[in-house]
Amino acid sequence: MCISTTMVLILLGLVVLSVLTTHNLTNYVREHLTVTVMLSDSVTAKEGKALGQKLQESYYVKDVAYISKEQALKEQSEAMGSDPSEFLGVNPFVATLEMHLKAEYANTDSLRKIAQQLKKNKRQVTDVAYQENLAEQVNRNLNRVSMVLLGLAVLLIFVSYSLISNSVRLDIYSRRFSIHTMKLVGASWAFIRWPFLRRSMNIGIVASLLACVALCGMVYGLYQYQPGVEGIITWMELSVMAVAVFVFGFVIMLFCTLLSVNKFLRMSAGELYKI
Repeated sequence: MCISTTMVLILLGLVVLSVLTTHNLTNYVREHLTVTVMLSDSVTAKEGKALGQKLQESYYVKDVAYISKEQALKEQSEAMGSDPSEFLGVNPFVATLEMHLKAEYANTDSLRKIAQQLKKNKRQVTDVAYQENLAEQVNRNLNRVSMVLLGLAVLLIFVSYSLISNSVRLDIYSRRFSIHTMKLVGASWAFIRWPFLRRSMNIGIVASLLACVALCGMVYGLYQYQPGVEGIITWMELSVMAVAVFVFGFVIMLFCTLLSVNKFLRMSAGELYKI
């Protein structure tokens, strides 16, 4: 029963962790949408960096990187496998500022307002480019994912309760005659219940510990093989997940045990033989 309870708690912990990290994942995706500010040819590297520093101080900006014409040519040459300037005779790329916005401003309306504001600087800025459709699609998909995860969490709570409840009932069912024998010798209901409750508490604690160890091992593996995960799955989410697993495992085990023992305590000897 301990192993089956552990497996159920692991599944529950994964869903709880997914729900908790949805907000962080949403912010991570939004903050990695790139807004490209194209600079005019008359803007020097010093002026471009100064403009980038000025934008960095804006309330809606997370970070800004200055990309010179030479750096843009080098990056595109490596990506395409050939140097466009060799057959064009000139560098076709312009200096740019690659800007990432804070999550709360990475939406369609804010992006439009920010682009309009930047384009007012006609001497230095020639255009502002961003994937508007991508921003809308990301926001729409993230909202859908949040709703799906929330519904899955509620469903899994009911499923987990049913699985743990059935395991507890089967375990107590095999001892129903022991319960009846203790009733016959005059034992009180509280005295009869206590060994079952104590065993359930121990199983709940052990299963919760094993589930937390397994879940933390999975997260540690993600930390090692997927850079950036530590910004999505933080210690706060891990702590809440561990508390949720312990509370659910402990409370459900006690609740199911109490219901099952009371059910058999109310039965007569004849009823015990018929079930």
